[in-house]
Amino acid sequence: MITLITFAPSFGQPAASPFCIKAIWLLNMSGLAWTREDTADPRSMPKQKLPAIRVNDQIIPDSENIRSYLESQGADFDAGLSDMEKSTSRAFIRMAEEHMYFHVVMDRWGDDDVWPIIRDTYFAAIPKLLRGMITNKLRQTLMRGMHAQGLGRFTPQERLDRLEADLQAITTRLWHGPFLFGDRPTAADASVAAMLANMRATPGKTLMKMRIAEDEILCRYIDRASDAMNQPVSAASATLCA
Repeated sequence: MITLITFAPSFGQPAASPFCIKAIWLLNMSGLAWTREDTADPRSMPKQKLPAIRVNDQIIPDSENIRSYLESQGADFDAGLSDMEKSTSRAFIRMAEEHMYFHVVMDRWGDDDVWPIIRDTYFAAIPKLLRGMITNKLRQTLMRGMHAQGLGRFTPQERLDRLEADLQAITTRLWHGPFLFGDRPTAADASVAAMLANMRATPGKTLMKMRIAEDEILCRYIDRASDAMNQPVSAASATLCA
C-alpha cells in the first residue's frame, strides 16, 4: 500500500499545496491503492518538503519523483499522446511548476491582507502566542528568497501582467478539448489545473485570484479536472486507459 504524506485540505482544496494536489490526482489516475497521512510539518521528509510517499520502508519525496515511481509501477499518464504532444506537455508542466507556482507564493505570503489567513491556517498547530513571532521569521526568509528569485520585486499588477501569457497559453490549448491534450486528463492537467485551482482558492480578492475566478473557460477547466481526478480510477480502468 502506498501512503501519501501531504498537507491537510485547506480553502476547499484537497491539500494546501498544488504539488500535493498533483500527487493526489496522479495517484488517483494510476489505479493503484493508496492512503493519505496529513501533516503540517515536513521537516522529517528527505527534502523537508511535501508531498512524499511511503512505500514499505522507503520514502519517495517530490511530486515528480512520485510520478516516476507510479510510472515504474505501470501507470501511463500520457497514453495516446504523440512525441510532440509529450514535449508540449513537459513545457506546460514546467510553466506551471517553475513560474505559475511562485505567483501563488507571492499572493499567499506576500499580500499583507491575505497573509494573516494563511498564517492561521497553515500554522494552526503553533500556539497563538508564539505563532506570530515564529511565522514572521519564516515569512521574512521566504520573501527574501522571492526577491532573489525575481517576482518579489514586482507589484501585483506587474506580476499579473507577467502571468497573463501563461493563462493565454492554457486557454489556447483548451480550445482543442476539455483537457489540455484531449478528452481525458493527462500528467499536464495534474500540474496545471492544480496550480490554477490553488490560485482561485487563495483567500481574499487579489488581482490574480480574481483574474482566474472571473475567467469562465479556466473555471470550467478547473472544475472538470477536479471532478475527473479527485476520484480514484480502478486498476482495471487504468489498464484499459494505458
